[in-house]
Amino acid sequence: MSEEVKKAKTVDPNSAKYMLNKIIEDHYAGLKIAKDNGEKIGWCASNFPQEIYETLGIKVGYPENQAAAIAARGAGAKLCEVSESDGYSNDICAYARISLAYAKLKDVPEQNMPLPDFLLCCNNICNCMIKWYENLSKELNIPLILIDIPFNPDYELSDSEFNYVKAQFLDAIRQLEEITGKKWDNDKFKEVMENSKRASRAWLKATSYTQYEPSPLNGFDLLNHMAVAVCSRGKKESGEAFEQLAKEYEQSVKDGTSTFRAEEKYRILFEGIACWPHLRATSQGLKSRGMNMVGTIYTQAFGFDYEDFDDMIRRYCSVPNAINLELSRDKRIDIIKNTKTQGALVHTNRSCKLWSGFMYEMSRQFGEACHIPVVSFDGDQADPRNFSEAQYDTRVQGLQELIDAGRGGSI
Repeated sequence: MSEEVKKAKTVDPNSAKYMLNKIIEDHYAGLKIAKDNGEKIGWCASNFPQEIYETLGIKVGYPENQAAAIAARGAGAKLCEVSESDGYSNDICAYARISLAYAKLKDVPEQNMPLPDFLLCCNNICNCMIKWYENLSKELNIPLILIDIPFNPDYELSDSEFNYVKAQFLDAIRQLEEITGKKWDNDKFKEVMENSKRASRAWLKATSYTQYEPSPLNGFDLLNHMAVAVCSRGKKESGEAFEQLAKEYEQSVKDGTSTFRAEEKYRILFEGIACWPHLRATSQGLKSRGMNMVGTIYTQAFGFDYEDFDDMIRRYCSVPNAINLELSRDKRIDIIKNTKTQGALVHTNRSCKLWSGFMYEMSRQFGEACHIPVVSFDGDQADPRNFSEAQYDTRVQGLQELIDAGRGGSI
């Protein structure tokens, strides 16, 4: 019997880990089944309104999730090099390079996914998404549906921006009805909305358990569980799985146990997307020093709690990368205070120019407001060539020394 089979047999089918893993397995299997049955399937940006396609009963895959999985399993550099050999700059997002390479190769054993019949893009993440999906549309000769959500320079969402985006939500529904032949059903939307709210609330509750000292979880666990929040929020089983996850964390608080397999000496904010090719190195570099990631805005970005269709639109206009520096800063200050964070480790992510570009000023502001040290390291979410473990280790050590100095210790 293989080690993988032995491991699988020891996982409790009622555990959150088993339930969450099964949702992801079913997600990819459902895509293949739909494609094999002749249904039209799509590829979708992570912050495109999931409720639209879920209500219409359409299967979609997520190139960002796929690229992260490919990178985590060691094939990120190989696929990036394929795109670069086709003329794509190594300065663009590694997720985009991996996705464009996959569309060309069509078979990557680290994580296969059926090719799409249409594309769903939303630029509330970044404008690189537009060019990435435009190129996929051209290379695969398939239609692209784009929802343009402008960056909001103000603290509140204006009526004019709301009306502009709402018109696009309605038009996206119309276009999908034409492409797939499926029809919108308001009752079905209400069901999907309730599922999404249930899953989001349970997900946010689970992430909130990092406020306890010590935390009942290794914060890096959330980076793995987050995939379900991205691709399956509108399904009933996602809410059930996240509720189970929250129950397990609650029990761990009562029992005094934790999935962080070390003494929690330091509590830090990890800012930015994970370095998926170097997840073990980045996690171990913290754990070896007793540092637990108890704060991050990244996982909270996929908790969508709203009351109706219009409120849903406002929520999609307020994801972390679509809001101004002041509001972004205040959200991080809240996280730092709620989790009693002692320092911040900032991933200067070569792939994510928007996020990293304003992080220098934002981290200065939240660091000063909360009186915590902030240290950054260079890396990449999916291209392993842009990360140095030696540099990372030096920066983490520096953060530890700065926190100790704040406690009255010496550097």
